[in-house]
Amino acid sequence: MCLAVPGRVLDIGEKDGTRMATVDFGGVQKEVCLEYLPDLQVGEYAIVHVGFALQRLDEESARQTLALFEELGMLQEEFGDPWEQAAAQAGADSPWPFADGPFGGEATAPQQVQEEGRP
Repeated sequence: MCLAVPGRVLDIGEKDGTRMATVDFGGVQKEVCLEYLPDLQVGEYAIVHVGFALQRLDEESARQTLALFEELGMLQEEFGDPWEQAAAQAGADSPWPFADGPFGGEATAPQQVQEEGRP
């Protein structure tokens, strides 16, 4: 599910000619495009959907919405680790389906395996 989530702007910069911001969503930070809200400033809140800040929001409304999302577990669903979510849905106790990881030792995320040159 894709939610429109309120977040607080931490910093603003430019990336490839596009105004971008680092936005905090109750502890999770993501990069967000500010093209639809070009006058948004550091410290302000906005509703963000699929990486775009869409609408300015007052702080109290943002905090209430984030608290409700957290209570309902929707922030974890939206921003959590997809591998951990898949394992939880499958009923696994470990975030990786193999208790000792695919190559021994601690569980290794597939992206790390690929970086090591293994399929």
